Amino acid sequence: MPAAETQKQPATGTSAPDFKLTAGDGNQVSLKDYRGKWVVLYFYPKDFTSGCTMEARNFQRDLGKFEPLNAVVLGVSVDTAESHKNFCAKEGLNFKLLADPGAKVSEQYGSTMEYNGQKLAARNTFIINPKGEIAKVFTGVKPTEHSEEVLKTLAELQKG
Repeated sequence: MPAAETQKQPATGTSAPDFKLTAGDGNQVSLKDYRGKWVVLYFYPKDFTSGCTMEARNFQRDLGKFEPLNAVVLGVSVDTAESHKNFCAKEGLNFKLLADPGAKVSEQYGSTMEYNGQKLAARNTFIINPKGEIAKVFTGVKPTEHSEEVLKTLAELQKG
């Protein structure tokens, strides 16, 4: 299967596909849990890899800037909840990472790729508005500046 570019992401203005996934703390997390808030749903390939670690650290660094914007950050990869728990502990992450081992949710969001014969989540991000609709889609994200890019876009979307 070619890279994520050939996949269809949910379109801006459409309802974000709902899901129920297990977080690193073992709790079930559903998109519906966050109605009334902005959700930054970011897909990434793998815990403990350099780009993914940098992206997660930057979101963690900027968490305090997301809160006043009524926004939560949720990361999704095909890693297990146990892997997420260890990754969060090692990197001091205070936001939820969700386990999508079958890549079903990643597929719903048009965010999968093949790597060494394994299906991984592709580096795409979705900003979901408080009504549960896709407000912005980022594909082929660059991990270094992505958190700032999302913050800026979130502020612009809220200004309307």
